[in-house]
Amino acid sequence: MTQSQPPLPQPQLQPAGITFDQYVEFTPEKLELWDGYLGYGGQNQLGFHLAVLTNMGLLSAIRHTNLSLWVETLDNYMREKLANINAEPEVTEAMLNRFNRAMDDLAAVVEYLEEGQ
Repeated sequence: MTQSQPPLPQPQLQPAGITFDQYVEFTPEKLELWDGYLGYGGQNQLGFHLAVLTNMGLLSAIRHTNLSLWVETLDNYMREKLANINAEPEVTEAMLNRFNRAMDDLAAVVEYLEEGQ
């Protein structure tokens, strides 16, 4: 019987721990700075990055980065998702219109908050 890979760590709002199996599976044996990136060789770093975000918590991560980058990331990700939905054109257009309004409002709030700092 072969041992299966543990589930990927799942970052939450607050800091959380990972399991020992996740640590063993996703932490590079030798952490190096390679071409400006933390990791080791060409290994897939997704599990490692998710483990770090899980330990840090997403609220802490967002507090230490530019809010407008999070908004831009959300915008890009959601537009990609909306472009790939399988729905009637009217539904897709309605969802895109709602999303555009929401992103405009969110961008205005972020701009206001960043100006005040």
